[in-house]
Parts: sequence; structure tokens; C-alpha cells
Amino acid sequence: MKTRIALSVVFILTSLSTVAVAQSDAQKSFDQLKTLAGSWQGNFEGKPVQVTLRVTSMGNALMHEMTGGGPEDPITMLYVDNDRLTLTHYCDAGNRPRMVAKESPDGKTVDFDLLDVAGSMQHGHMDRAVFTLIDANHHTEDWTYMEPGDKPVQAHLDLQRTK
Repeated sequence: MKTRIALSVVFILTSLSTVAVAQSDAQKSFDQLKTLAGSWQGNFEGKPVQVTLRVTSMGNALMHEMTGGGPEDPITMLYVDNDRLTLTHYCDAGNRPRMVAKESPDGKTVDFDLLDVAGSMQHGHMDRAVFTLIDANHHTEDWTYMEPGDKPVQAHLDLQRTK
């Protein structure tokens, strides 16, 4: 009887550790992105742009807000959904693309690819986002927007921490 209980405990602990490993890659990337919390400044198409990243929802979400690049001021929410790191972009095109992160071999890049889009795609949609952490005070963001007819438009933000 004691052997059966011990084997059950070992099986349960092994199962739990397998779940933890499956979730750890997404959580590790999310924790890395949370280090970007703060205020950032850079340029977009020759205009100054500010990006604010804020950890919210008791640490379960990261809100990304861009201002100064035009009237759009998009908001993006990042969060761990089960075993994957996801991003929902609330776009000025009137839709909400959802993306999923891929693992990064270098540990400094988080690359999101399109999963699906809610809302109209009449004016196009955001298709990809790549966050590259250079150091504690410098990161880049590369965003790909797909115009109607699947014409990609690239936006590169080179951002410096201000706070």
C-alpha cells in the first residue's frame, strides 16, 4: 500500500513538473517583457513617439500604449494564455489582431506572429510584432502591418527609457 501511494505521489509530481515546463517558456518570455515596464521615447517616421509599458492585472498583463505618432494611439495587451504568450493589438484600423509568441533562441527577442483577427480587415491589420531587448534602457520594436491586398508596411521603433 505504501509503495502504491509513493508511486502515485511520484506520478503526480512528475505530471505537475511537465505542466510547469510547458508553461515556463511562455512565462519566461512574459517575465522578460515585463522588465520593459516604464516610459520610452523614440522616433517613428521622423516624429517623436512615446511608448509606455505598464504591468497590470496583478502582474498577469502588460499594457503597451504608443502616443505621439499620430491620432491613432494604439493599445496592445500582452498576457500568458495557458501555455502560450499572446498579444492583442487594439488597432486604429478598427480591428483586434491576436498574435502568439515564438520561442527565441537568443533569449532577448520575442517574436509574435498573427493567430487571428477580430473585426473588419477592410483597412488592413497588424500582422507581426518583434520586441528586441538590447539592455535595461534600450529596446527595439518592429511591427508589420498588412495593407489590403497583403502589402506589408514595416515600422521600426528604436526606443530609449526615459523613466
